[in-house]
Amino acid sequence: MAYKRPRLKLFLRSLALSLVLLPSFAGAAAPPIIIRDVEIETTLREWITPLLEAAGMDKNSVNLVIVQSPEINAFVAGGANIFIYTGLIERTENPGEVVGVLGHELGHISGGHLIAARTAMERASYESILGMVLGIGVAMATGESGAASTISAGGNSMALRGYLAHTRVQESSADQAALRFFESAHLNPKGIETFFQKLESEELLPMDQQSEYMRTHPLTRDRIDAVRQRAEQSPYITTPLPEAWNEQHKRMLAKLAGFISPTKIPWIYGDRDVSVPALYAKAIAAYRNKEIETALKGADKLIAAEPENPYFQELKGQMLMEFGRVPESLPYYRKAAATLPDAGLIRLALGHALLESGHEEEAIENLERARLDEPRSSRIYRLLATAYGKLGNENMARLNLAEEAVLQRQIPYARNQAESVLKNAPANSREWLKARDILAHIETIDDEDD
Repeated sequence: MAYKRPRLKLFLRSLALSLVLLPSFAGAAAPPIIIRDVEIETTLREWITPLLEAAGMDKNSVNLVIVQSPEINAFVAGGANIFIYTGLIERTENPGEVVGVLGHELGHISGGHLIAARTAMERASYESILGMVLGIGVAMATGESGAASTISAGGNSMALRGYLAHTRVQESSADQAALRFFESAHLNPKGIETFFQKLESEELLPMDQQSEYMRTHPLTRDRIDAVRQRAEQSPYITTPLPEAWNEQHKRMLAKLAGFISPTKIPWIYGDRDVSVPALYAKAIAAYRNKEIETALKGADKLIAAEPENPYFQELKGQMLMEFGRVPESLPYYRKAAATLPDAGLIRLALGHALLESGHEEEAIENLERARLDEPRSSRIYRLLATAYGKLGNENMARLNLAEEAVLQRQIPYARNQAESVLKNAPANSREWLKARDILAHIETIDDEDD
């Protein structure tokens, strides 16, 4: 099919409609979505790194994926990908409890308790993996610092439990592995015990009243007692976790509360609370509530307190971008990217702002760099397609549309775009070879599905 410019123009116009990073849903029935946030992901990465080293695994061998949902849950799917729900994080009282959950899931990975990852999952976006696990479709939506994917209503929790079910032996094995990792890393394992204690009362509840974590990780009193006994015997049971982790945990909770529950912030953080977490939550809540001047002043207070903090710079840039003041956002995004050059999500946001400001070539430079750090982000490919299309490079635009479609599991569309490049690009050119690679990958997906 010929590449039609009117369709590209319509596509470009659609990109002007931006959503906030963390859409807010009312009620417990809200569908889960993948959220991306550099600060929270970096914090979780810092916390799990000592455990990865203790397990003899590379620090980049496991991906941490945040799911916005009020449910208490965490699981491994699609390979070495740990999905952790915001409902679980918000339930924790200290970083040790979060790290305890991560350690347990890492125990499943190190123990080989994973269903063999399908090829379709290995090159899928995290949104698509979540959709596959839940056994339902995925509708894509855009976000400032990354892609958010909304799972269609009516998701079947039975599909989740069926995919993620582990034997009691595997659950106990993952517990013990986590405790070994904590000991080897010289970390206090108390958080594993206290988190399990939070869920202990659910054991006697009917299945439909238990949290998703209990349904997918059935706890027995024997398991809880075994964890408690092993944790209490640890030589590090009285050793405090790094003090910086406590502040990171407070900021993580503040950020999640500000984005997900902005109307609750006045009740969570009082008027007299001028701590950085409180200022953070209040600024984000004002941004979510479209209180423009209050939000910007809040961001300025944060920057004044910590001028070199890249996350505060990113937040100010995101606010200005969302409020339609795109050129003003560029200095803040640029400073954040300069401070964290390997943060693909920040470069993605910078690339988007540059594209909206008419700086297509600089946008492509940042987006291509972001693609290396965020290969599963379909949002990057969409923006690259737009940038290349604006510059008249139709083959590169089509290739990026094909890559986006592969990540979203829109295989017929991906094939159509790649085949068009194969017909129009010079033989053995970079574009021609890339199109052939995409088609070869599509064939492996088709063979698997047959």
